[in-house]
Amino acid sequence: MIKLIGVVIGLALGFALAFGSFGQMLVVALGAAIGFGVSKFFAGEIDLAPYVQGRRSSR
Repeated sequence: MIKLIGVVIGLALGFALAFGSFGQMLVVALGAAIGFGVSKFFAGEIDLAPYVQGRRSSR
């Protein structure tokens, strides 16, 4: 499954670079990275709880 995701992302970046500029390719790459992270979060493979919780005082 990971190889398929890599191929699709590579294909999208290749098309962005072929039909656009380098800056547009970077925008597509950023969107792909954000989408990948969001999908990993909703699949339960990434736990953001330690980073989202506030500090707890030790009283």
